[in-house]
Amino acid sequence: MTAASPLRVGQGFDVHRFSEDPERPLVLGGVSVPEARGLEGHSDADVVCHALADALLGALGLGDLGRHFPDTDPQWSGADSVELLGRVVSMVTAEGGRPVNGDCTVVCERPALAPHLDEMERRMTQVVGAPVSVKATRAEGLGALGRVEGIACLAVVLVAAPSAAPGPGDT
Repeated sequence: MTAASPLRVGQGFDVHRFSEDPERPLVLGGVSVPEARGLEGHSDADVVCHALADALLGALGLGDLGRHFPDTDPQWSGADSVELLGRVVSMVTAEGGRPVNGDCTVVCERPALAPHLDEMERRMTQVVGAPVSVKATRAEGLGALGRVEGIACLAVVLVAAPSAAPGPGDT
């Protein structure tokens, strides 16, 4: 019998199109980005928090954000995604997991995110309780993201697992 690793990796992805509502704010990584229109979604549509939350859930096999906070449930309408991320961190720690670090890559042509990245990192590091880095890149004009139809984020996390329980196939 071999023991499962005490470390688990989770990955997450989220994408939202830009909203047609000119009053909808753009929130990324818990930070308001005033120079751009917001994203469409049931909650505040923060793709960075959503991708990071999905990665954390995935690291411990806890499903995905939609399972825990479905867009069919009115209580999550307009929800603050930083609060949802905090709830996910609590779920992970309740299972005995401990976030070690997170890394996010935001993909968008506009707006320019460089002036906001440090604040996003500070905000999410505080919520997760472990270092979170945030980078931004462009889609170089390719596809829906390149046509400035929305914003996407990819995230990966490392979580110290609750215990080294045997995995599938271990005897």
